[in-house]
Amino acid sequence: MFIPHSEDETKSILETLGFSSLEDLFSHIDPSLLSEPQLPAGKAEEELRSYFKEVGSLNRKLLCFAGFGAYDRIIPSAIGQLLSRGEFFSAYTPYQPEASQGTLQAIFEYQTLISELTGMEVANAGLYDGASALAEAVLMARAIRGRGKRVVLSEGIHPYHRKVVNTYLLGYQDEPVICPLGQEGYTNLERLEELLRDGEVHALAVQYPNFLGFVEPLKELSELSGRYGVPLVVSAEPIALSLLRPPGELGAELVVGEGQPMGIPLSFGGPYAGFFATRKEHVRKMPGRLVGMAEDIEGKRAFTLVLQTREQHIRRERATSNICTNQNLMALANLLYMVLLGKEGMREVAVQSLSKAMYLKGKLLEFGFEEVYSGRHLWEFPLRHGRARELYEKALKAGFLFGVPLDRFGYTDTLLLAVTEKRRKDEIDRLLKALT
Repeated sequence: MFIPHSEDETKSILETLGFSSLEDLFSHIDPSLLSEPQLPAGKAEEELRSYFKEVGSLNRKLLCFAGFGAYDRIIPSAIGQLLSRGEFFSAYTPYQPEASQGTLQAIFEYQTLISELTGMEVANAGLYDGASALAEAVLMARAIRGRGKRVVLSEGIHPYHRKVVNTYLLGYQDEPVICPLGQEGYTNLERLEELLRDGEVHALAVQYPNFLGFVEPLKELSELSGRYGVPLVVSAEPIALSLLRPPGELGAELVVGEGQPMGIPLSFGGPYAGFFATRKEHVRKMPGRLVGMAEDIEGKRAFTLVLQTREQHIRRERATSNICTNQNLMALANLLYMVLLGKEGMREVAVQSLSKAMYLKGKLLEFGFEEVYSGRHLWEFPLRHGRARELYEKALKAGFLFGVPLDRFGYTDTLLLAVTEKRRKDEIDRLLKALT
């Protein structure tokens, strides 16, 4: 353990926190995780190769009908080829514009397309993932509002993303408040107005579509938040934005989201990339970095970092965020995906996903599943069945990842299913046959 403090400094910090020792400070961690690791004896290179080949053979390839924030979509082969080019693959923070024009231009184009996709005026170079982007947006809304100690989070926001927001808010001692869903699966507007009425709310955050797949009524939500002067933060699904009206056109102040569906493989949960967009009037409160287009001394077009509000630069204690970098390679994958597919291609991905989801849902309703909510959804939806867990296990043995069980999130006997354009009709039919 490396402790960069003297014994006196450490003692003073512990006393301030109310602890008598470092052991007390870490008492909430499982003791087994703090003990010395018991590593196996070393192996030769060829032995290791054989060992990992043997372990890898235990993996099972499942046909994925699950989403919950990570989606198995078709990734054009060109994306992997372009990402592997040396000038992109090894690039880091482009502090020296004269040596980073390619990277800077790619980020500039990425920002432009994210702005167009979300209907906002400006976007930054990206953040770590959708969850951290949402948390940063909530903090930025706090700066925009200028007062209030409460944040209203729709119950329709991904449960794990809500946890990340809660963690960020701890340092500000702000209170997160959950607004429940109504019978249609949307944020309950009547309850929401009750929460906004006291004037202490500095941000309202919703997901579009929400984590259960239902399309939130953004126009009504925006009108309600505007009535009480509360900035509306929207966490949007990028593929869905090719079908739905952009949040920027419906009154959102900040639009963020997870870029994984655009050219990034599932990869056991990462690395992913978050996108972040807002209105031009709020640009100086935006976290992360912004690439702009300018001219060099010869009058030629040039790209450079034009806004960096992180604390490691001159902003110091006046920094808007401590975000120090972005997932540049993953943001580049997002850019390539949008460029290769274009507006019509992304729309076709969305339409295919939706039509295949409706086909599967219709068959499952005939099978005996029931709808949980009555609202409109896209390619992700929850269904309830008295034998949900049994059917989930049955499908798993047959080689299908049949949704995500939602028991631990308060939905008994419920599976959250998702169908992407990658799933073929014969695969859906094989799943249905396995269930019967």
